[in-house]
Amino acid sequence: MKRLAILVSVLAIGTAACGSKSTPTAPSNTTIFQVTLLPSNEVPPVTNGENVARGTAVITVHKDTNAIDFSVNVNSFPAGSTLTASHIHNGPAGVAAGVFVSTGLSSATLPSVASGSGTFSVTVTATADQVTQILANPAGFYFNVHTVANGPGVMRGQLK
Repeated sequence: MKRLAILVSVLAIGTAACGSKSTPTAPSNTTIFQVTLLPSNEVPPVTNGENVARGTAVITVHKDTNAIDFSVNVNSFPAGSTLTASHIHNGPAGVAAGVFVSTGLSSATLPSVASGSGTFSVTVTATADQVTQILANPAGFYFNVHTVANGPGVMRGQLK
């Protein structure tokens, strides 16, 4: 009986160790925002043929250098869609606002979405004040992507 108890204890410890995963943490000078981009979040919501498009953005803010990394994946665009711009805007959910930090990308530098999807990555340098404002109130800012058919924005998501 004692041997059985020892065997069960060893197996339990081994199983617990095998199931554990260590999740890497971001350095203390880095904040990462994962943003879901949806046409229904735009103001007003997108209702034309591009309303089926979707996307995700990972936005990494580096407090020590004021660099902001954007890694964006968009999909489900209908044929004929063309990306034209992408930015962080200073506005809460439900409010359209001006550009706060631009990616600097345009239709000439953004990927084609002729196949319905595309990805892009870019790093820009913001001002210390812009970084401070974003980090102090992320929900007061949103990221969106623009197209020819939806100049004000085709998909949007709040930073959180």
